[in-house]
Amino acid sequence: MNILLGISAAGGMGIGKAFILPETQERVIPKRRITDEQVLPEQQRFRDASVKIYDQIEAHLNNQDTSDLQNVIFETYLLMVTDPVFTQEVIDAVANDKYNIEYTLNIKTEEYANRLRNSGNEYLAERAQDIEDVFGRVLDELLDYHQFNIDEVPDGAVIVAKTMKTSDTVILGKRNIAGLALTEGGVASHVAILARSYGIPAVVGIEDVVNQVEQGEELIVDGQLGEVLKSPDVATVTEYLAKIASEEKYRAVLKKLRDQPAQTEDGTRFKLYANIGTPEEAKLALEEGADGIGLFRTEFLFMNEIKKISEEGGALSGSLSEEIQFQAYKEVLETMGDKPVTIRTLDAGGDKLIHSKEFPALDEKNPLMGLRAIRLSLYSPKIFRTQLRALYRASVYGNLRILLPLITDVSQVETVLGIARGIQMSLKSEGIAFNPDVPIGIMIETAAAAICSDCLAKKSAFFSLGTNDLTQYTIGIDRENPAVAPNYNEFHLAVLRLIQQSIQNAKKENISVSACGEMAGRKESVIILAGMGVRELSMSPKQIPIIKETLSRFTIKELENISSRSLY
Repeated sequence: MNILLGISAAGGMGIGKAFILPETQERVIPKRRITDEQVLPEQQRFRDASVKIYDQIEAHLNNQDTSDLQNVIFETYLLMVTDPVFTQEVIDAVANDKYNIEYTLNIKTEEYANRLRNSGNEYLAERAQDIEDVFGRVLDELLDYHQFNIDEVPDGAVIVAKTMKTSDTVILGKRNIAGLALTEGGVASHVAILARSYGIPAVVGIEDVVNQVEQGEELIVDGQLGEVLKSPDVATVTEYLAKIASEEKYRAVLKKLRDQPAQTEDGTRFKLYANIGTPEEAKLALEEGADGIGLFRTEFLFMNEIKKISEEGGALSGSLSEEIQFQAYKEVLETMGDKPVTIRTLDAGGDKLIHSKEFPALDEKNPLMGLRAIRLSLYSPKIFRTQLRALYRASVYGNLRILLPLITDVSQVETVLGIARGIQMSLKSEGIAFNPDVPIGIMIETAAAAICSDCLAKKSAFFSLGTNDLTQYTIGIDRENPAVAPNYNEFHLAVLRLIQQSIQNAKKENISVSACGEMAGRKESVIILAGMGVRELSMSPKQIPIIKETLSRFTIKELENISSRSLY
């Protein structure tokens, strides 16, 4: 028995026969000059191939066997393949450079993917692979190149591959997959997200895994430890079968806890909220027993507008109309009833994914430090005011809270509060109903915000800890950079002390503190946060029962003792 080491991307354990996905054959991209007369036919070939791939993805979207999460991913792919800005770039390049469409599309796809990888944003870097996947399929259609059919993977298999295309992950919802063992991929990739959603253990970062495993070889995927065991002996298989049975009993316990309040062994209550990206996900949050929505990311609404504009053949704008936003926010609020719904204002910028003439298209060397989040909203007041109007109009349909991303200075909060007062006056003069007492809070996701949290607490209705950015900004570590990623540590003393300082300053002003970063959904970090005084946690809906069970095993004093040891 040999052990292959990697990185855990999805927890759990699975046993099955290895099914090695054949590596994608290297495409041979022809490069040839074209005449003026050939420009229009080449452009039309691109449009026709894009339509065909669109139809294929839409067929997956309409498949009743696909999950809500897969549907969100397929919808994102539809947006990509119909992106009017990228499409126009390709069309223009054919006309200007006079090269065949296969060569032109390949060049433009690589340029776009590299921009995302160099954006400085983890989520966007992961999307580079999606861009290559979608337009790689268009390129395959142009070349009449048809790859391996993922549907050939048998039930109960452990999928082994260098990488796995996001478009191929439909297999995860159609087969009883035992596990994933991949060389490439990250914890924020769509493959990893889907694996976690379906409870499929996944290990990534296994060096040259395809050449270390034989087809049909028995494997154990340990998603807890980030290991893959090759040809395990009988004793090891027996041991893991017992562990898997124990996991199944644990999941049965979690189902019973779903409708129970989140509390410690001695009765200290917590509020467990859900992070969502679309109105439809609010229903999933309720199904998992969420106490409300702790973070509604509004970026997806703006991305969907690109699809709408493209389908209707309208002029490129990219900004989302007030009415569309109002209906989306209203739907979430009505779904959640009297439960609190925290909606974050647009957190975009530097990524070029939301194409709009109203947003500046800057070539930033470090977009993560550039014009993004609240800075971009204040720089583009028309879009910001539209969003605030929609939020206030929807406020009468539920328990709304507004969250401002990447606040670093009190003056930013004061500016927003001034704009909000203007919006309220405008709505009142128009006779439009709204709730004038909607709380406006801020995200603590920089050292500046944490250090100035005593001043910010006087102007904010609540704090939300964005632990992902707070960690990266504080210790200066890009966790997507393999050379320094091992040094990325959310438990770094500096990070924990900034969190503690923010909690203490919020308490002095009697405002609530929630956590909505990755730390809020992991058992080991929830123990620390709870011991520091955080009583509201927002996470992926599927994590809510797990965190309920974790909290129930400790008294509040035990959590405080554990937490205090990590701060010194």
